[in-house]
Amino acid sequence: MSGTPHQPGVAYDGSFVPSVQGLRGIAALSVLMDHFYDMPKGGMYDIPDPGFLPPLWPWLQSVINVGGHGVELFFMISGFLIPASLVRHGSLPRFFFDRVLRIMPVFVVLHLALFAIGPIVGYKFFRGIDLTSYLGIFAANLFFVQDALGLPIAQQNAWTLTYEWAFYIWFAVAFSMLRIGGKMLAAPLILLGVACLLHWPITAFFCIGMLYSATGFRIRIPGRMGLIAGLACGAAMYASLVLFHPFVALLPGFLLFGMVLAPDSGLGRALSAPALQYVGRISYSLYLVHPFVLFPLQVIGLKLVAVGVDRWLLWTAFIGIGLVMSLVASAISYELIEVRLRRLLDSAIRGMLFRRQIEQSV
Repeated sequence: MSGTPHQPGVAYDGSFVPSVQGLRGIAALSVLMDHFYDMPKGGMYDIPDPGFLPPLWPWLQSVINVGGHGVELFFMISGFLIPASLVRHGSLPRFFFDRVLRIMPVFVVLHLALFAIGPIVGYKFFRGIDLTSYLGIFAANLFFVQDALGLPIAQQNAWTLTYEWAFYIWFAVAFSMLRIGGKMLAAPLILLGVACLLHWPITAFFCIGMLYSATGFRIRIPGRMGLIAGLACGAAMYASLVLFHPFVALLPGFLLFGMVLAPDSGLGRALSAPALQYVGRISYSLYLVHPFVLFPLQVIGLKLVAVGVDRWLLWTAFIGIGLVMSLVASAISYELIEVRLRRLLDSAIRGMLFRRQIEQSV
């Protein structure tokens, strides 16, 4: 997102909202925090226990363990941004071209790296895999249909991209049907969307973003009280996701996102801080890259704990070194892949299409 800041009080027009970028950073850091807890246990990558996670207080385990629900924040953000993106592009081909360039380069680079290195290090499902299974899992994960086919997922965090692409396709087609034939033509897709919400309740968080995207409604609580209210709603949303049901978490999630979008709210101002803006900018790379960075640290930690190194020391080092390395690797991924490679692919594809148009017109 870039350009003139969004003006409050009207439906979202696709302009830049700093607090949304800051929320992206929080979402990515939240998932990273969860993996700081899960990976030292040794189970995430099928590495035998015991791990090097030290004995933690139950309340601390509960706090850390909710971090994985940062994906619901990502879903709200997508629901908010995608409608305006579709309107701005003006056509389905241009919209999906932009989505492919946004989502796929980092994913594909990591996908190729995993399937090249995985068999060498014996990672997870690669142990003893035959060529047919290898190619099947490779293709299924490349097109985000591994769950539908009952195949293993390769990149641990990429499961959310299945939901993201399903939402992009559903919303784009439903929007087009509404414009062409009105509610009657779009009704089957709307019913399909409702069925998906009931079957996969976390997809309801896309609806929160869509609602705010279509309206000028915002929740403005200024100053310190606004920050406290936002943090309370965030804690309530995370707790509801763990203790109750995703639908229960929708209300605090709705209140939270309304405060995020109000530029003069205490929460909105806090999320607009420069450090969070930068983390938000690299958040997509951070979300996908950090498991690759943490994996070798996890292996080292498991070897060191086996020879008697203190678990508290190993876990502290794992968090400190892992955080720094994840941020550095994500910054490099953002610059080389999300910016430079994307720009190169965009230029090459547009040039190829332009030449084809010229050839057809001659």
